[in-house]
Amino acid sequence: MSLFTAEERGGTIDDAHDPAVADARVRGRRVGWLLLALTLFGVFGLAVLPSPYVIERPGPVFDTLGTVTVDGDEVPLIEIPTEPTYDTEGSLSLLTVNVYGNRDQPPSWFEVIRAWLDPSQSVVPVEAVFPPGLSTEDRREQSRIDMENSQQEAVAAALRAIGEPYESQLRVVETLEESPAEGILRGDDIITAVAGEPIRDVTALRAAIAANGITQPVSIDILRAGSERTLEVTPVLSEGDEPVPVIGVLIAGEYVFPFDVNIELENVGGPSAGMMFALGIIDKLTPDSLAGGAEVAGTGTIGADGTVGPIGGIVQKMHGAVGAGADWFLAPIENCGEVVGNVPGDLEVFAVATLNDAIGVLQAIADDEGIDELARCER
Repeated sequence: MSLFTAEERGGTIDDAHDPAVADARVRGRRVGWLLLALTLFGVFGLAVLPSPYVIERPGPVFDTLGTVTVDGDEVPLIEIPTEPTYDTEGSLSLLTVNVYGNRDQPPSWFEVIRAWLDPSQSVVPVEAVFPPGLSTEDRREQSRIDMENSQQEAVAAALRAIGEPYESQLRVVETLEESPAEGILRGDDIITAVAGEPIRDVTALRAAIAANGITQPVSIDILRAGSERTLEVTPVLSEGDEPVPVIGVLIAGEYVFPFDVNIELENVGGPSAGMMFALGIIDKLTPDSLAGGAEVAGTGTIGADGTVGPIGGIVQKMHGAVGAGADWFLAPIENCGEVVGNVPGDLEVFAVATLNDAIGVLQAIADDEGIDELARCER
């Protein structure tokens, strides 16, 4: 039985028999059904209609001092079979980012909205991750080559840091269709110099092309089937959020090291693990634990000269580090703009520009001394 009378609800008992009230109720029901239908249609649309975005999420975390599973077997992520190595403590973990969606299968609007509300995820225009004119296969191949190059440059940077000499060269894998280099450079060309300056690693090659700009051709010295040649290519700006001058080639850095360093990491592409690979190699080749047993994670590209470069998805990687139990995080100094205001939990983040900077941070952590003086990301 109701505790309210009709009068208390603002009407009278006789309203129930008023034709005008009855018509109003019918119209109200129709409006209600229409609003319900529009709501259901909106929810359905959000659930199934594609969006022009992809979603970046924290991916798997791998300890460079630990093991990974390859073909069902546990193997060291970094193995140096012919050299004396030392026991390690703690962890030096690399981070990854999962990209959900692509041009052919973008996420729905409902998934995009949910990602917008999650601080560990980022919503990115699909063109920023899958540039126009670059097929999924091309992107996958580029990512694979970038990973191989990052491993080679990590070994080179680590050996340079401990004083081990090595030889290197750059080989053209292929030129991209409709790129400036198409018809000029060929697969298996060996690049020896750019603008008259000797080039030994991929990082230096990219820097030389960027320094040339897009307003004039850049001279490139090569070896083709043993013959020396000088060619000219005019760079263009790359696609994406941060365009840089490119010539449109896939390059492999080929090094002759004094011993083998095997890095096992399946189904992970891109160059952003380079710095952590280098630190893991150094930790295994030197007697003392770099970070004194601390749980450290980090990210950043690496050049053979030890330069640490910026990467994508650093916010997701910081969340991944917290999820993996890391207390300390090494971030490329060029990513500081994204780090400030987005650090999760109690994670301690340090800004590094070189491999030596990163080693210095780890030694300070190990010694528990001078940590407050280390470089941080600031507004």
